[in-house]
Amino acid sequence: MDIDFAAKLNLPALEKGWVWLVGAGPGDPGLITALGLQALSQADYILYDALVDETLLALSGAEKIYAGKRAGVRSCKQDEISDLLVKLARDNNRVLRLKGGDPFVFGRGGEEAQALAAAGVPFRIVPGITAGIGGLAYAGIPVTHRDTNHAVTFITGHGIDGKLTQLDWAAVSRGAPTLVLYMARKFAGEITQALLAAGRSPDEPAAIVANAARADQQVIVTTLAGLPAAAENAPALSILVIGENVRLASELSWLAKTTA
Repeated sequence: MDIDFAAKLNLPALEKGWVWLVGAGPGDPGLITALGLQALSQADYILYDALVDETLLALSGAEKIYAGKRAGVRSCKQDEISDLLVKLARDNNRVLRLKGGDPFVFGRGGEEAQALAAAGVPFRIVPGITAGIGGLAYAGIPVTHRDTNHAVTFITGHGIDGKLTQLDWAAVSRGAPTLVLYMARKFAGEITQALLAAGRSPDEPAAIVANAARADQQVIVTTLAGLPAAAENAPALSILVIGENVRLASELSWLAKTTA
């Protein structure tokens, strides 16, 4: 039975001269929101990043412009992306900025929104499912569980300079039992040493979720002490998680069962 979801949900239209900053979610194209699909169906231009599933892009006949940014890879400068969003909107186009995960979680969506606001361009934020939550769920690792933790910390592994994020790692270690680290694979050794020095146990469970929520997802379960070695051979697109929650993957790994 066909259902006109846009009409039933009374979804707003992506209007000319507007920019929508939309999160596509991690990996699985089915994780995009109804508002995200609305934007795909109405956009004149789509600026997309490297983590957006091509299946989603194929749903739209809009002009598509690659505007991805990956650490260690030559890519578009942020100012150039923001300027292009402003120009396309001022030319009376309907513009979709499509990002993997959530635009406001280590996705530079805030910077783009600031540029649009400063230029007087109307915009809308459409949140997505961030990889640190949705990606771990696909690995059977709850971000929170009453038996393991009541707090979680999300961390980006590198700063603007491409080096390890400068944090008070002792405070980070004390602040939450569960740590979720984005873009941190190549810094796994330094992070591990910092957390061990801060008093975390070398036997604490840890995992690497690579290509999260995708058909080729890989979950590497290890310990904090074993994390650097495990990270050496892990795919580049990886989320790191440290904490007792990781133990639950052995019984909650539902995706492995559905794809077996």
